[in-house]
Amino acid sequence: MSYKDYYDILGIKRDASESEIQKAFRKVARKFHPDVNKDDPKAEDRFKEANEAHEVLKDEKKRKLYDQYGSAWKAISEGRQPPPGTERFRNDYGGGGQGVDPNDLSSLFEQFFAGQQAGNPFGGQGNPFGGGGGFGGRPRRGPKRGGDAESVIHLGIQEGYTGGGRELGISTEGQETARVTLKVPAGVRDGQKIRLSGRGSPGAMGGPAGDLFLEVKLVADERFAFEGNDVVTVLKITPPEAVLGTKAEVHTLDGEVQLKVPAGSSTGRKIRLKERGYPQAAGPRSDLYVAIEIVVPSEPNDEERKLYEELAKITTFEPRK
Repeated sequence: MSYKDYYDILGIKRDASESEIQKAFRKVARKFHPDVNKDDPKAEDRFKEANEAHEVLKDEKKRKLYDQYGSAWKAISEGRQPPPGTERFRNDYGGGGQGVDPNDLSSLFEQFFAGQQAGNPFGGQGNPFGGGGGFGGRPRRGPKRGGDAESVIHLGIQEGYTGGGRELGISTEGQETARVTLKVPAGVRDGQKIRLSGRGSPGAMGGPAGDLFLEVKLVADERFAFEGNDVVTVLKITPPEAVLGTKAEVHTLDGEVQLKVPAGSSTGRKIRLKERGYPQAAGPRSDLYVAIEIVVPSEPNDEERKLYEELAKITTFEPRK
């Protein structure tokens, strides 16, 4: 398994603080999120790598193991033999590398010698240190359930509100091993965790796999954004509609509705639709605010230009006073 430099993936130094890690991850995630970056064919892979790096480096224990053992950190943390081809220790035993915590050595050697029992290099059924089946006299371990794993899934506001099936890849040691359909509950909340049974780390010695917990992160999509608990969407109107008022179709989380835009509406005006926002943990839904944005033609035709010129001559409106 090739070594992945999580620090390089996020573009940070090895002594980066927790806040620097979070800031760098948000920057990379925004750049390579597959719902945003649809032009780069490698965007989804870059996004997955960034998410993988973030999940390790934000956790103090995982980060310490990664810094010490490199690509083998996860196998070490689960008491498994590191995958073939990885370095067992990030230590050259000659003074140049990073030291190994002496407290970890007994469990690592126990794991090593347990696998050698059938052909013990020291002879007999025991080990050179005395005792029976295991290192230091401890018995061999039986089947062990794999550890639970955590990851993050980013959902647009509309996607989180509607819910339903979403296909996603399951990765092991950074490699996609399966694709599953995740059932997203309608109105899932930011920070809520969805459990996928048996999709966590594999068990040891035939034990069952752990579970995978996906933490939901609700993010702005092409139509909706959050302002606090409330939801905001933009309605674009023409200058005549802004001056005279109009009725326009506006998108809400529940579908299209007809909205009355009052005469004299300027860009930035917000029209409130009560309890048409996002479901809350308790109480009614939040509100939806429709933000008015006046747009003008970049290339008016001759007749339009003539009318605008006539309007400019006769208008008494002075917006800069």
